[in-house]
Amino acid sequence: MPVYAYKGLSPQGRAVNGIIDADTPKAARIKLRKDGIFPTDLVEEERKKLQAVAAEANAFNFSRFIERITPQELALLTRQLSTLVGAGLPLVDCLSALIEQVETARIKRTLSHIREQVTEGTSLADALKGHPRIFTDLYVNMVRAGEASGALDVVLLRLADYTENYATLRDKVRTALTYPTLMAIAGSSMLLFLLSYVVPKITKIFAENQASLPVMTTILLAISGFLQDYWYLVVFAVVGIVILIRVSIRTPAGRLRFDRVVLGVPYFGKLLKKVALARFARTLSTLLSSGIALLQALDIVKNVVSNTVLSAAIEEARSSIREGQSIAPPLKKSGLFPAMLIHMIAVGEKSGELEAMLSKAADAYDNEVSSSVAAITSILEPVMILIGGAVVLFIVLAILLPIFELNQLVR
Repeated sequence: MPVYAYKGLSPQGRAVNGIIDADTPKAARIKLRKDGIFPTDLVEEERKKLQAVAAEANAFNFSRFIERITPQELALLTRQLSTLVGAGLPLVDCLSALIEQVETARIKRTLSHIREQVTEGTSLADALKGHPRIFTDLYVNMVRAGEASGALDVVLLRLADYTENYATLRDKVRTALTYPTLMAIAGSSMLLFLLSYVVPKITKIFAENQASLPVMTTILLAISGFLQDYWYLVVFAVVGIVILIRVSIRTPAGRLRFDRVVLGVPYFGKLLKKVALARFARTLSTLLSSGIALLQALDIVKNVVSNTVLSAAIEEARSSIREGQSIAPPLKKSGLFPAMLIHMIAVGEKSGELEAMLSKAADAYDNEVSSSVAAITSILEPVMILIGGAVVLFIVLAILLPIFELNQLVR
């Protein structure tokens, strides 16, 4: 069914625009008038324009960035589609109902394109695969398994649950680290302002009197002078380090070294590892529950954990499983997966309840991540306050000590 971009007037006389689907331009105009919109311009969206949406998504555009679908929106769409499919409606009608509910223009175009492909005989999974910015390999493969097994509504429901769990965990981590990050940025900015602007004005008094200065004051003046004279070197150094890291992690070897270093960072490395393990267990459980074979599921999971060190261990385990081994021994051999997870996987394999055991493990690691984040936040806040207070005390003493000495000389 063609898709039309329209411009028109609302019943209140306001200019409106959007996307509407209809068989013909005349049907589109009738449909708009039923909705109370008087169309002034109606243009059919060409297939090339619809296909360009995915290609243009790689280029940064502020308005397009705002329109990017969030995990919460994707979970809601998936849950609604599951309900419609479970009610026995044809897939094309289900997609049509979703298009009418969606308000974001980009998502509406994407769903319209998907519906158009499904109408032409393409499977839903293949249609979704053309929009990798929205639908990941995990999403596409689970939908493919749901279509093959005839349980698409059940698979979509699991996908919605998985997406919501992932979004909840990510939001917990981001929310907990937002305050310390803002404190660090504000404190660093204030310190730079003091050292580069306030301190030089005050220390001119000491330079004019040519008095011997305390060690603390000498150090403060040296730091302040360096920032005044060579601030651009500091900026170039920071930018250079960031660029060097970004360039290096684009290579497989550089990414592997970076991920290995990240996992070795005290406390934070363990936290990130727990997040990756939670995603590993949750994703593998969801895929296996949806009827996807173990080897294929592990191939998808290794790209979901977002750490090449763990991905390499999963790939080695996958190779061992292909040769006839069970999943627990090769994961244990890597030394990266904790004993609890290995034990739960082994028990799940023996009892035939691997999916349930992985889901329980994911819940356990989600709780550990929440507790660890709360602990880090409770530690970071007082530590950052103490560090900031110590720096301010150092600056105050470095300025006041020579002033006291000058007062004594005057007396």
